[in-house]
Amino acid sequence: MSARTPAPLAVPVNGGPVSIVWFRQDLRLADNPALSAALQRGGSVIPVYIDSSSEEGNWAPGGASRWWLHRSLESLDAALRARGSRLIVRRGTALHELQSLCRECGADACYWNRRYEPAARERDKLIKQTLRSTGYIAESHNATLLAEPWELLTQSGGAYQVYTPFRRRLLAHIKPAAPTPAAAQVPAPRQWPKSLSVAQLQWLPAIPWYRGMAAVWRPGEAGAAQRLQDFVASPLTHYAQRRDQPGIEGTSRLSPHLHHGELSVRQVWHGVLRATGAGADAADPRCEKYLAELIWREFSYQLLHHFPHTPEAPLRAGFARFAWLEDRSALRAWQTGMTGVPLIDAGMRELWTTGWMHNRVRMVAASFLVKNLRQSWQSGARWFWDTLVDADLAANTQGWQWVAGCGADAAPYFRVFNPVTQSRKFDPQGHYLRRWLPELARLADAQLHAPWLADAAQLRAAGVTLGTSYPRPIVDLQDSRVAALQAYRQMRA
Repeated sequence: MSARTPAPLAVPVNGGPVSIVWFRQDLRLADNPALSAALQRGGSVIPVYIDSSSEEGNWAPGGASRWWLHRSLESLDAALRARGSRLIVRRGTALHELQSLCRECGADACYWNRRYEPAARERDKLIKQTLRSTGYIAESHNATLLAEPWELLTQSGGAYQVYTPFRRRLLAHIKPAAPTPAAAQVPAPRQWPKSLSVAQLQWLPAIPWYRGMAAVWRPGEAGAAQRLQDFVASPLTHYAQRRDQPGIEGTSRLSPHLHHGELSVRQVWHGVLRATGAGADAADPRCEKYLAELIWREFSYQLLHHFPHTPEAPLRAGFARFAWLEDRSALRAWQTGMTGVPLIDAGMRELWTTGWMHNRVRMVAASFLVKNLRQSWQSGARWFWDTLVDADLAANTQGWQWVAGCGADAAPYFRVFNPVTQSRKFDPQGHYLRRWLPELARLADAQLHAPWLADAAQLRAAGVTLGTSYPRPIVDLQDSRVAALQAYRQMRA
């Protein structure tokens, strides 16, 4: 792919050391430890993003993540240009590109913020060793978590596998520092190295299936800040009571901004405490429920660090012999929101359109796939990875293993979410269902959650023809639950 060489800035920095800041999942200028370290060193700073997808193993960014990255990198470049700098974009193996940049720019230091995915950890370790062995300064920092995964261990020195004691340990261990503001200027080098444009990465498909996501999300640091401001101004007040209701704006929707690092967890933590007037008390009932979700995120990263095999295999080894079914038609019906079970279909259509799904619906949709349909949790995790704008390897792995019953602190396998019961409880008036399933919109509330139980006159009056305008259920909920529990007993035997 061809590269272009940008012209130097009108007022370049003269002399002084040159530092490279390697951006990854930290696409922000505020509260960015790697960038702060480079700025504190003095001299000029070269911000760099490297598309090294080939080094991500089986977990290169999916389609929805690539759309988000395209928009977020454009936003980061604009923010840097407003401060007298710009973003250099490269493609290739990270070590080769960093070494090339050091030679091109005369840089003698490279700073980055740590990642925790297994493939990235091994790659970063090699990069740090190689750069240091050849005389470069190479430093990594924590910009993602409240505490490093290796800092919080059980009394026996092992990894936590139960959330509650991990939460107690983390709250006793941490006192998150106040986030740092963005620098007013980022000093430029004498001459800019060659760079691709973000468009040249070709992350956007020819067919603009991402229009639904573009209508909902504003990727980038400014959009993240606005999302946090909107959340603490309203939904946070009733978060504990409304977080499970998919038909209303009851959650933060901060997960994609946190994953891509447009917002730091410290910014969210302090923003929530400040908005609720809780001071530094994370146990204050006004904020406890939401902060517990941030701690669950920390727990997921701790598990990924200590059990790096879990994106591919169950933490509980016995589950490797579970008798999953291989039914491509059932998997496809689930993926496309055509199972005939309204809550499942609404959630999967929300996911396809917006790149996001309400957390309560995620749990129910995942349970339906692995228990009612008995398709492997790995197949569900792969689909979420490709379609979620907040596709995060730690959170995605932990979520699926929790539902499947094969992970740490997992829901017991015999807990099978009933999608009809869940729908009636958390979307009683059908606002969520009617939004994503317009073909069922005219059904009365009593029939909407399980249209196969409606009589012919009720269906006819609502313009619904099961099997034509809306599918019949592809599986009987009760029979499939019994079959799943029997398969579980056989596995244990």
